[in-house]
Amino acid sequence: MQILAGMILGIIIGLIALRFGGERFIKYWIEPWGQIFIRLLQLIAIPLIFVSLVKGVMGLESIKSFSRLGVKTIILYLSTTLFAVLLGLSVGLIVKPGNLVDHSQVKHIQQDYEAFAQEKKLAAEKLEGQGPLSFLNDIIPNNIMDAASNNSSMLQVIFFAVFFAIATLALPAEKTKTVRNFFDGLNEIIFRMVDYIISFAPIGVTALMTGLIISYGGEMSIFVALGAYVACVVGAICIIAFIFYPLLIRLITKTPVRKFLKAIYPVQLFAFTTSSSAATLPYTMETVEKDLGVSKETASFVLPVGTTINMDGTSCYQAIAILFIAQVLGIELSLQQMFTIVGMTILSSIGTPAIPGGSFVILTMVLTSIGIPAEGLALIIGIDRPLDMLRTAANVTGDATISIIVDKK
Repeated sequence: MQILAGMILGIIIGLIALRFGGERFIKYWIEPWGQIFIRLLQLIAIPLIFVSLVKGVMGLESIKSFSRLGVKTIILYLSTTLFAVLLGLSVGLIVKPGNLVDHSQVKHIQQDYEAFAQEKKLAAEKLEGQGPLSFLNDIIPNNIMDAASNNSSMLQVIFFAVFFAIATLALPAEKTKTVRNFFDGLNEIIFRMVDYIISFAPIGVTALMTGLIISYGGEMSIFVALGAYVACVVGAICIIAFIFYPLLIRLITKTPVRKFLKAIYPVQLFAFTTSSSAATLPYTMETVEKDLGVSKETASFVLPVGTTINMDGTSCYQAIAILFIAQVLGIELSLQQMFTIVGMTILSSIGTPAIPGGSFVILTMVLTSIGIPAEGLALIIGIDRPLDMLRTAANVTGDATISIIVDKK
């Protein structure tokens, strides 16, 4: 509610500034607070991804459990995430909500980003003509410190995090106890930092929205486009939660779809109100064990891992959000960039924190990786909270679905 209020306040301040010629004041005294918020999100991205991912893999306890139950679970989770991303891209490309903006009115904004986009285009052209396995050079870093110093090298950080965590699993628990305790503490610290950053969000959103109104000269077609964007996100997430998951239940398991929907509804409602799949986890585990007949062994492994790596609702939303921002800014995405969106969204979903607003950080990183200015978040962040609630409900539904499939196979 504070973020939504900040968005509305930013619109009001921007319109007043336009009316009384206060554009210069806004530029020098208001907009910098929005830039600070964006920089804070970028600051925390790599530490958050690295620590969350290491903890997620180390939580598998052993290489044996990783190879037995873990591989099956992770493949299923990543498969549903792939479907969610492709669905989001399809909806965004078909509906094209960002094109509802009057581009003739915002041409000056698009020009501001041309140099940024051209720089990324030249970098992409350098990769042309390389062999089919050249992408491995982009995944495996030759210097982890260099990779960690650049948000656009997130794939390399993800590779090192997984490599590090698997090596930890391969060692006796008593030898890695200190490391595990260190990452437990570090994880709590990083999450607290995210809390602080998100608590600053209302101020940041107010500043970003004020600057956006000034930049758009009061052009209101952006809000028509935002309405279409929201409809796209809501429609796509409902397809995942109420069509895709029940279809998997029907085709793969013996659990009646009606029983599943009836049992999972209270969990969805709890997740919707808290916007946190982590906070919902105890309730999810109790429901799938008591009401859906999933064994305690399966539930105690699959559901906590799902809280870390299964973010279908979030991944679908991110795909639509990226396309929307690109369309509004007039940035044409190449096929290579589309593949990058798919890959980065799937891999980064593993490190998305299961807390309210955690996806902001990941979305900032993905935007930067494909050459879209992170400041484009100003377009959508003000209305993100209800969408965050909805996609969290879809995330926990996916966790429950996979736990049933793993337990029955």
